[in-house]
Amino acid sequence: MTRDERRRIIPLAMRAAIASVAMAVFLLGLKAFAAWHTGSVAMLGSLADTGLDLLASLVTLYGVKLAAEPADHDHRFGHGKAEALAALFQVVLITVSAIGIAWRAIERFNNPAVNEDANLGIAVSLVAIVATFALLAYQRSIIRQTGSVAILADNVHYQSDVLLNVAVIAALVLDQMVGLSGADPVFGIAIALWLVLGAFRASSQAIDMLMDKEWPEDQRAAFLDVAARSPGLKGIHDFRTRRAGAHDFAQFHMEVDRNLTVAAAHDVVENVERRLRDVFPRVEVLIHLDPEGHVDTDNPLVEADVTPHWFGKRL
Repeated sequence: MTRDERRRIIPLAMRAAIASVAMAVFLLGLKAFAAWHTGSVAMLGSLADTGLDLLASLVTLYGVKLAAEPADHDHRFGHGKAEALAALFQVVLITVSAIGIAWRAIERFNNPAVNEDANLGIAVSLVAIVATFALLAYQRSIIRQTGSVAILADNVHYQSDVLLNVAVIAALVLDQMVGLSGADPVFGIAIALWLVLGAFRASSQAIDMLMDKEWPEDQRAAFLDVAARSPGLKGIHDFRTRRAGAHDFAQFHMEVDRNLTVAAAHDVVENVERRLRDVFPRVEVLIHLDPEGHVDTDNPLVEADVTPHWFGKRL
């Protein structure tokens, strides 16, 4: 990422992250008031999820701020994986909260209680839905301008909150207006299960990042396609990719005519890097130069024959 891009993107992403934190604080206070007055387990579940939203938004804010920092002496590849560690911490909190909500719902089954003031709970949920839609629209505008992965993840999370608020409205209507007394704890358990599912997805993505999982195949193919159009490039092998927070990394061995001078070969490499940087400005590229026809004998991936081929070479 160039200095000009950093100056343009980071302030926009920071504003979106701050807006997310402010929205979470507003909804947390609103739902706490509603949960206290209605006694609804579903509303309690929504309150817990909003509390986790606040934590997630704070982590997003921290992640965006940290992503703006350049690599330092002790972290030459940057600090992107801090986001994955923070995500695993969130997974623990989400799971604990889900267990607490499910336990409260089971107690409600055994000791039925009458919820109060359904209209208040419904009104609060409707306000939350409208406010969340406003935040989603703002975040999408920032994502279009910056491509921020952190804000995109926060946007997806808040999309699911709309469904949670709809579930709360349905629980209150069925429990207090239709007379289905078991509806509220049932929706409470459903929300708890949804939180566990979200925790599983978050942990899976965090682990993939920590384990340096390869990019999706379509992204790998697009990257190679750009490199392939570079003049002087004879082949690529040992192509490896990984992601750390908002940063992507790609490295590969590229082959050039073995009769080129060092200076001429360097020019070919510079041209490949320039083409890739123009199309993938947020990817850090590391290239190892090989003479055409060179065969690596110490690469475990080649020995295992687990990588695809391009230009007749293993990647």
